[in-house]
Amino acid sequence: MIKNIPIEKVLFLDIETVPQVSNFAELSEAEQKLWDKKTARQREEDISAEDFYRDRAGIMAEFGKIICISIGIYDKNNKILIRSFAGDHEEELLKEFGEIFNRPKLQNVILCAHNGKEFDFPWIARRFLINGMQPPIPFQMFGKKPWEIPHLDTMELWKFGDWKSFISLELMAHIFGVPTPKDDIDGSMVSSIYYIEKDLPRIVKYCEKDVLTLANIFRKMRQEDLLERRED
Repeated sequence: MIKNIPIEKVLFLDIETVPQVSNFAELSEAEQKLWDKKTARQREEDISAEDFYRDRAGIMAEFGKIICISIGIYDKNNKILIRSFAGDHEEELLKEFGEIFNRPKLQNVILCAHNGKEFDFPWIARRFLINGMQPPIPFQMFGKKPWEIPHLDTMELWKFGDWKSFISLELMAHIFGVPTPKDDIDGSMVSSIYYIEKDLPRIVKYCEKDVLTLANIFRKMRQEDLLERRED
C-alpha cells in the first residue's frame, strides 16, 4: 500500500529535454547517419530523418539533452519545497543535481515521477554516463532485485497490472481534482520555447508545476489532502 510509504523520503521529480542541437543540419555527418539508422523503422514513409529529428530527438537520450530537473521534497508542514537545476550546459546541471544525493537526508531517498521508469529515471542515468559521470546511487539499478529499486511511478501505480494502459499527468490531475500544470505550455512546446524563444525560465516554471502536480496526485492516491508549495 502506498499509504505506508513515508512521504518524507520521497523525492518527486520531473525533467525537461530538448534535441542536442536546434536542427538536423547541425549534426555531424556521422550523427546524421546514426539518427537515420536509429529512427528508420519509426518514421512514416513521407517523413524525412530531418523532420523526425525536429519532432522526436528531444525524447531520445542519445540525441537529446536535459535542460531542467525540478525536484520536490515534503517538509512536514503540509507543504512541498521545490527546487530546480536548469541551464544550457548539461554537464554542469547534472553535476549540481548529483551532489544533492551526498546529503544524509537523501541517502535512502525514493524517487517518484510520472512515467519515470520509462523516461525520467533512465534518461537521467544515461545522460550522466554520456557526460562522463556515474549516475547517483538512486538511479543505479544493476544487480538489484525489483523490490530493491527505490522508484515510484504514478503511471505504473495507476495501471494496477494493466501493462498496456497509458495515462497522462494532465488527465490524472483532472480526475483527481488537482490543478492542471498545462495552463501555459505543454511538453510539445518545450523545444521551440528553448531554441526559438530562448525562454528557459518559462520552461523551469512549467517543470516545477509538473512536480507540484505529481506530488498532489500521489497524495490523492493515498486519500490525503493537497500540498501547497513552500515559498521561501
